[in-house]
Amino acid sequence: MKRILILLALLSFNVVASPVNINTADAKTISKSLNGIGMKKAQAIVAYRDQKGNFKSYQDLVKVKGIGDKTIAKNKSEILFADPKK
Repeated sequence: MKRILILLALLSFNVVASPVNINTADAKTISKSLNGIGMKKAQAIVAYRDQKGNFKSYQDLVKVKGIGDKTIAKNKSEILFADPKK
């Protein structure tokens, strides 16, 4: 029984988030999908995108206040700049 509880606990923390299109997602989706990005930073990403246009690279994303290289490195595999072709 103890092993089952431990296994369930581990599985509950191992949630796999799907990649997020940083150019189309709303702030709530961005904050839920990316590590170290709360609602305030997610709103800053959306506001920057609305003012300056779509992000084309990770370097564009670093221009958003509060988003640095470490945040990008943690989330690189979860950030999309366009929807994947199906």
